[in-house]
Amino acid sequence: MPLLRKLASSFLATALLFACRLAVAECRIAVLGDSLTAGYGLPLAEAFPARLEAALRARGFSCSLIDAGVSGDTSAGGAARVDWVLADRPSHLLVELGGNDALRALPPEQLERNLERIVEAARARGVPVMIAGMLAPPNLGREYGEALALAFRRVVERYGLAFYPFFLDGLVGRPELFQPDGIHPNRAGVEVVVERILPTVEAWLRASGIEPGR
Repeated sequence: MPLLRKLASSFLATALLFACRLAVAECRIAVLGDSLTAGYGLPLAEAFPARLEAALRARGFSCSLIDAGVSGDTSAGGAARVDWVLADRPSHLLVELGGNDALRALPPEQLERNLERIVEAARARGVPVMIAGMLAPPNLGREYGEALALAFRRVVERYGLAFYPFFLDGLVGRPELFQPDGIHPNRAGVEVVVERILPTVEAWLRASGIEPGR
């Protein structure tokens, strides 16, 4: 009997360890963003989170994407609802905000504070964060554009975050990749965004212990 108890205890300990490792390896990425995340003008299956999930799975990453995009949202809106998003228990948080701050010429210092609020909330729950940045429209002037870019970089450097500087990289100057409004990517544009951002997302996941095949 003592031997059976010892074997049972050993089996239980091994099972618990295995379960803990599975929990650590779970990959559920919440994308906290605006209309670029929500997939404005597109079916949900063609929105950025769905297409990124498909791309990651094609690369062997068993990740589920949570679309937490709200059209028209600013960084303040994202900061106000980050606790609600984190309540869904994502393993990772990808932040795509700042475009509407720039369109409304809101103070870059405000963007910085809001991003800090989001990062702090995620870190308090042990959730790794990646930032997808945005550039200001040229008509707002060089000074504003530099200040906005600096706000992103300050937060990224302060917290040592994974960073993709410009969410719409590869689309500017290519009207065929946008919807008629000239602001939101069409289906082909979303595919370009996913293709460009994928290496950064993969590196971020690997750095947090998520590997293909898990």
